[in-house]
Amino acid sequence: TFILTNMLQTTMKLKNLHTTKVFDFYTPDFSTELELPYVDVGISAGFPSPADDFIELTIDLNRELIKHKDSTFFAKVKGNSMKNAGIFDGDLLIIDKSLEPQDGKIAICQIDGDFTVKRIKKENDIVWLIAENEDYKPIKVTEENELMIWGIVIHSIKTF
Repeated sequence: TFILTNMLQTTMKLKNLHTTKVFDFYTPDFSTELELPYVDVGISAGFPSPADDFIELTIDLNRELIKHKDSTFFAKVKGNSMKNAGIFDGDLLIIDKSLEPQDGKIAICQIDGDFTVKRIKKENDIVWLIAENEDYKPIKVTEENELMIWGIVIHSIKTF
């Protein structure tokens, strides 16, 4: 996965836009195309089978991971408030700002000027921002708060 992250960064030529204490934001560069080898069979996590033949194809991570290129950006996570959702410190998130915020979706939010990644929970007329870590309390969004949803997380790329 470290190699995948490096290839993704090379493929997309990430341009650092802005750094906060929670995220480093990036935009993709789609001016180049990089076809990478892709094996179109399941990879065994048990015993390998020497009889497994495979066809090597190519894959372009831009096409595979990004559906709306004009509304997609990246953020590198700092912190572990979403660890139970599988999002950890150092992960590279792919975010689509064209998607509508919906109950249960994970979003990049700016609340009262601070950035965070949280799960959206709608309860009647109340919006909650829920961490996926028992060490963090849910954030109840009230009329006194200023909330802006920057986009919906569509992928998390990890480095092992």
